[in-house]
Amino acid sequence: MSIPSDRRSRKRLATRQEISNAATRLFWARGFDPVTVDEIAEAADVGRMTVFNHFPRKEDMFFDREEEGSETLRKALRQRDPRVTPIETLRLLSHRLVAEQSPYLSFTAEGQRFITTIEGSETLKARARAIRDELSQVVTVALAECAGREFTDSAAHLAANLFMATWTVAFIQAHQAFRQKADAEEAKALFLAIVDQGIIGLKAAMAGTPYA
Repeated sequence: MSIPSDRRSRKRLATRQEISNAATRLFWARGFDPVTVDEIAEAADVGRMTVFNHFPRKEDMFFDREEEGSETLRKALRQRDPRVTPIETLRLLSHRLVAEQSPYLSFTAEGQRFITTIEGSETLKARARAIRDELSQVVTVALAECAGREFTDSAAHLAANLFMATWTVAFIQAHQAFRQKADAEEAKALFLAIVDQGIIGLKAAMAGTPYA
């Protein structure tokens, strides 16, 4: 008897999570670069090829929420209230994620450990930059769809990259603030203040376009 597809999917997701959890424990304990895929496979009690079936690269096990983050951005713009501009929708999304204590914006000791691990690995820093570029593409496409324009629309590209630059500065500054004072509320407030300030400039830059 064949296994129902939903059961198979649940099992696959559970295995993926077990691998991710095992990898995270090793990364936290020893840093990213010294940990091998074979060690992760052993810790997760799976074969080496099973690890690669779920995570093509070792760094994908560290940034295991990348696709979830991309989908969050897509969904916010695709399901936005038509009375709210796309750029304002992104600002409101930032506030909602902070209010919901999203793992993307975790200004906690665990979040700080995440940042410290990235800072200690050139591989992770390179992947973080690549993810930022990929997210910019996601936002560009979603913005263009909102306006019924092509992906090549220069205004969509500019708006997406300015938004991601704002988000990046806010994220880094908030984590630095948390590192200094260990005050999560202050870090959140700083993050949102920088996002709000950046959005003001972004709306001015996009004046006269469907995005503002």
